[in-house]
Amino acid sequence: MSDLIIIGVDHGYAAMKTAHFSFPTGLVEYEHEPYTQKDVLEYGGKYYVVGSARQPLQRDKTRTEDYYLLTLAAIAKELDSRGMERTAEVLLAAGLPLTSFGRDKKKFRDYLLRDGKPVYFRYEGRDYTVRLTDVMLFPQGYAAVLTQTELLDEPSVIVADIGGWTVDLMRLDNRIPNAATCRSLELGMIRCLDEIGEKARQMFGVSMTDVQIESILRGGAVSVDDRIRAVIHTQAGQYVQDLLSAIMESGLDVRAMPAIFLGGGAALLKRHVTATEGLCRPLILDDVCLNAKGYERLVERMTGSTAHEQ
Repeated sequence: MSDLIIIGVDHGYAAMKTAHFSFPTGLVEYEHEPYTQKDVLEYGGKYYVVGSARQPLQRDKTRTEDYYLLTLAAIAKELDSRGMERTAEVLLAAGLPLTSFGRDKKKFRDYLLRDGKPVYFRYEGRDYTVRLTDVMLFPQGYAAVLTQTELLDEPSVIVADIGGWTVDLMRLDNRIPNAATCRSLELGMIRCLDEIGEKARQMFGVSMTDVQIESILRGGAVSVDDRIRAVIHTQAGQYVQDLLSAIMESGLDVRAMPAIFLGGGAALLKRHVTATEGLCRPLILDDVCLNAKGYERLVERMTGSTAHEQ
């Protein structure tokens, strides 16, 4: 085995994120080898195409093997990206919402760690032998925000982590999470995309894919009628207004203190949040990999190691 490698993984409902990658949580199983090796994980005698589409919502991520298999794919991607050996000892850094952190921490850690023995699998035709030496869990959102020293000097800051299914909220007072303010709203980007898609069907009779809608929200070049494009942006603006209202109703006043928006939803809705009037001081962290990077930094601080080796 090589030296210990720290790898952060953000297990989202819509996407898996590492320090260098983001890919959909889709996982399609095949009994026989698929026609391509791209994004194919081979484990336990079966084949899985990773990242093919959004999978059904799993409120309990330990209920099936899906997130474990997606974690193996994420580790393989990171090892290759860093030029590391494919036989490796890995300290996995991951996260959970602060609202369920205490309740789910042990179960999720056991689910990922298993017995700590070497795991053998193939990814994109290459062999891997990975042993997880430990799984360290942190509150998601908070880990990413720790890198924003300027805003953390504020006495109180709102943090809104806009994920695929949920928006996780907390308030930091003097850099410390106020547990009484933690909320998890089922207002993530999946709902936003579904509502936009339904509106496009009602008004124009067209079926837009999530990929098309996301590209338009980012300002990308998509061959679509300008009227449809305008409706997509109008609906996104309405989603932002609804989200801000829900945050206010949760007892967090975005008019009175700075608010940090992060996660995949923040990246997609950047122009709509910044255009909203009345916000005290919004900051959009549009790096979707920021939670995974934050987990690695927290492990480095605690262990004195780097993300590459001990």
